[in-house]
Amino acid sequence: MEQISAAEAERAMKVQEVILQAMAKKVSWWQAAEILGISERTMRRWKFGYQTHGFRALFDKRKGKQNWKKVPAAEVERVLSLYRDQYYDLNVLHFHEKLAEEHGIHWSYSWVKNVLQEAGLVKKVRSRRKHRKRRPRKPVPGMMLHIDGSHHRWFQDDRWYDLIVILDDATSEIYYAQLVEDEATRSVMAAIREVVEKKGWFASIYSDRAGHFFQTPKAGGLVDTRQLTQVGRAMKQLGIRMIPAYSPQARGRSERSFGTWQGRLPQELRLRQITTLKAANRFLQQFYMDEFNRKFARPATQTGTAFLPLQREDLDRVFSIQHERIVNKDNTVRWANLFLQIEPTLIRSTMADVDVTVYEHLDGTLTVGYGPHTIGRYSAEGERLIPAPPRHPTREGHRLPFRPKRSALRAALGFTPADAPLLSKRKRKTEESGNKHIPSNRGGR
Repeated sequence: MEQISAAEAERAMKVQEVILQAMAKKVSWWQAAEILGISERTMRRWKFGYQTHGFRALFDKRKGKQNWKKVPAAEVERVLSLYRDQYYDLNVLHFHEKLAEEHGIHWSYSWVKNVLQEAGLVKKVRSRRKHRKRRPRKPVPGMMLHIDGSHHRWFQDDRWYDLIVILDDATSEIYYAQLVEDEATRSVMAAIREVVEKKGWFASIYSDRAGHFFQTPKAGGLVDTRQLTQVGRAMKQLGIRMIPAYSPQARGRSERSFGTWQGRLPQELRLRQITTLKAANRFLQQFYMDEFNRKFARPATQTGTAFLPLQREDLDRVFSIQHERIVNKDNTVRWANLFLQIEPTLIRSTMADVDVTVYEHLDGTLTVGYGPHTIGRYSAEGERLIPAPPRHPTREGHRLPFRPKRSALRAALGFTPADAPLLSKRKRKTEESGNKHIPSNRGGR
């Protein structure tokens, strides 16, 4: 008698229970098929088999039978021994050919490779590299800019610095190149701001997925476009599209440019005996960027430019690190173990319990903003830089500022009756006649 495993018997009993419910009309037959995860055609076959042969018809007939495609164990051992003793220095394809030509073994190449790899006789190689296609350049400058940093020993000693470079995709022209201690939010913002102020607004910027550019929830995965970094927020405010690169090959244009930088800049600094960061950046800005562009920049495929003049006056706010805060009861803002005191303003009688934004600027200063208004400017140590503007005197019991009389304003501004065209005709005549009252000719009673 054929032996049936406990797991197979349990599965058949579950199928039988569903079939009995369908036969009792508690569920329909298509619902029974959906419960079992099979098609309606398979459900009809199982129903017919159960009605004809009973419970045994629900067993899987393949269980306990040997796969007719399975290679005999003796054949597998023969292949392994041949490779291990005789063909140990052949690659898999060469060994597969020898099996067919010399030993009459005609199994597939994939089977031979898998057997050798599972036995540990052949190392598993990585999959084939992805086929990549060269991306054509943008037709005009300003359509897409590349930004990246290269960590290198630029002074040919033990010091490591990052070279931040911004270049145009259309021409490979270098717009910015500076050595910094570390490629971070501040240094990247300073680079982009200089390009924006010098060239204008551009359409997009291409970068890697570093933490100051994008939030990547899973290492090596897709970036989260909903959670913006400080750089991402600044680019969104300017309307500049950020494009992440998912491999070094995707940034091939900037990577090749860095290869040229690493092969030339250290030698140029050595020949000019430049050993400090400040002198190196001055050399880059005043001399070497122009020389680099003359040698390696190329003309665009089309005339014109995508750069546009930027009509914004709030770049200090855009290119800053922003923090949301709530003003305390005593009109102070807590930030980084500092208390920023807000002076009285004309905007509100008190700023207590108001949501404000602390702007950490690239020069190290701080400002506190309430909407479009700046209500405080401070040094990095929290000291106020600009005194609060004086408040106008107010009437007792009134919150609105007191308005002096119009005649007092004229006298303070030095207006004479002849210079004041807005004075009424009656007052002008009164002053000319020695402050004598002249009755008006209005008519009537």
